[in-house]
Amino acid sequence: MFNIGIITASDKGSRGEREDISGRTIAAMVDGLGEVKSYKVVPDDIDQLRQEIITMADDLKLDLILTTGGTGLGPRDVTPDATLSVIDRHVPGIAEAMRAKSLEKTNRAMLSRAVAGLRGRTLIINLPGSPKGVSECLEIVLPALEHGLSIMKGEVSECARH
Repeated sequence: MFNIGIITASDKGSRGEREDISGRTIAAMVDGLGEVKSYKVVPDDIDQLRQEIITMADDLKLDLILTTGGTGLGPRDVTPDATLSVIDRHVPGIAEAMRAKSLEKTNRAMLSRAVAGLRGRTLIINLPGSPKGVSECLEIVLPALEHGLSIMKGEVSECARH
């Protein structure tokens, strides 16, 4: 079982003007993977997003941080920028897989700027802001996450299937 953090990037959500259904969707979907140790709703602000990611990764030492929101082309969509500013290594296959599968459902998937990467021994994945997008993208990556997180933590060393 892994320690998980959820960050929702939403100006309205951070002010209590919108219910965070996407964050709750993430929490429900990762229940079998681990325990949500931290759940924050922050404004679409690069500095606040960056600081929350750093706190969850460095101070709380979470294994996985899932963000929702702020991955589009809007001027306040800065979640990928915040993530890129704090990761040590990219894990491009995760975002590529989410976009590829999502493109089968909507051509708008190509507008996602979502990224994934490692900060130390924490995997950070940007998810869309809509509950439907969160659900569809997590369905794609969840089957590989347990193995990937185990490798990241040094608990297993082989990726090859026998």
